[in-house]
Amino acid sequence: MSNVHASTHPLVAHKLTRLRDKNTEPKKFRELVREIAGLMAYEATADLATAPLSIETPLASVTGVELAEKIGVVPILRAGLGMVEGIWELMPQAEVWHIGLYRDEKTLKPVEYYNKLPIEPTVSVCLILDPMLATGGSATATVEVLKRWGVRKIKFVGIIGAPEGIAAMQKAHPDVPIHLAAIDDHLNERGYIVPGLGDAGDRQFGTG
Repeated sequence: MSNVHASTHPLVAHKLTRLRDKNTEPKKFRELVREIAGLMAYEATADLATAPLSIETPLASVTGVELAEKIGVVPILRAGLGMVEGIWELMPQAEVWHIGLYRDEKTLKPVEYYNKLPIEPTVSVCLILDPMLATGGSATATVEVLKRWGVRKIKFVGIIGAPEGIAAMQKAHPDVPIHLAAIDDHLNERGYIVPGLGDAGDRQFGTG
């Protein structure tokens, strides 16, 4: 799984443990999602291209760098919304585009219900955000939408992944790197990740 990256950072592991706890209230849950998203984005963007930039410090001239690629952030509605602020804190210039998908509870297949992407791509790199990579249906469908849009550099940034979802992504889009805080054991009969953390959307928005 050379394109699957599970974080080994102690801060990520610490925050993920608190996120999993069933006693964590929605306000704290949202804070942890935002914080983990920022840490995961930091790891996922280590290979972004840069260009030289000459500036003046208070003491001398120096050549530094600036990002050379326009970045797009694509949260999968609704659970992915909670990850956006964590990314924006690192990259306030990133564009945010929304794609709405829900999982049919009978077929476990994704159904697209919202897409407002412009006709031509406005970014060169897209980070797909979704806390949970469960069956992989929503993630693979989102990648397909972005590829049709014309984006060629795509990464998935999540919090928890199941082996089934990872395998589905790798089969459909082996060129898309997957960045996760943890890889869990399996999916249950309802398509939930075990041990997981429950429904990330419900826990963020207090609708469980």
